[in-house]
Amino acid sequence: MWEYSDKVKEHFKNPKNVGSIENADAIGEAGALSCGDKLKLYLKIEDNIIKEAKFQTFGCGSAVAASSVLTEMLIGKTINEARKITNKQIAQELDGLPPEKMHCSVMGREALEDALKNYTGEDWSELEQEENESPIICHCFGVSEKDIIDSIINKGAKTLDDVSKLTSAALACGRCRENIEKIIKKYTKKDPSVLSPAQKIIKINSVIETVINPELEKDFGGIELIDVKNNNVIVKLKGHCSTCQNAKLTLKNFVETKLKELVDNELIVSEE
Repeated sequence: MWEYSDKVKEHFKNPKNVGSIENADAIGEAGALSCGDKLKLYLKIEDNIIKEAKFQTFGCGSAVAASSVLTEMLIGKTINEARKITNKQIAQELDGLPPEKMHCSVMGREALEDALKNYTGEDWSELEQEENESPIICHCFGVSEKDIIDSIINKGAKTLDDVSKLTSAALACGRCRENIEKIIKKYTKKDPSVLSPAQKIIKINSVIETVINPELEKDFGGIELIDVKNNNVIVKLKGHCSTCQNAKLTLKNFVETKLKELVDNELIVSEE
């Protein structure tokens, strides 16, 4: 049996802003009755401020609660502030949702995206993807393609279950499973010791960002990957590292050693 917070129970028993808005400035829809949940969101907007928000939903208690709390979160916000609301924030406002019910918060977010697109004519989800660079694969838990690739290349994930344990992806609605399987197939080779050129670059950059840079930043330094040509890794030192007298030692004794250890023993590091 799932555990629900007091806020979820309260919003289910006494939902706020139920109904429709006559002559609404924006209407968004998400879900489908064939799947069991459907949400329709109405917004009244004046001077770029959301003055009123109402909803109509058909679904479980979590769907009602997520829709109810979303309308409260929206009222008083600008369009730009509203578009930054994530499904995780909706769940947090309810003091959490069971993993199996996170899709209810996603439905709220999708209805909001649809309403904003309806109002502005812009696809906010595409703009958001450009800002985040790496597309979100699991919307329930905000897991990006980059996160999934990292779990495969750097953490040894070989199956969907492995990826789920490492990232929480696919633990809720499951709509992302097929896409995750495709990523696993793309980045998993029969011989894990052999990396394609693209995989090698991704792994080198991941090691730099997750292992090397955190250490250099302790001394107010840093490093940036510039290019990879065969086994030659070209980098640029930043911050304190760029002026340090021991820069060459840092490159050879730390950066190159780590990359040899975690990526390929044949790698040679040089500065731009």
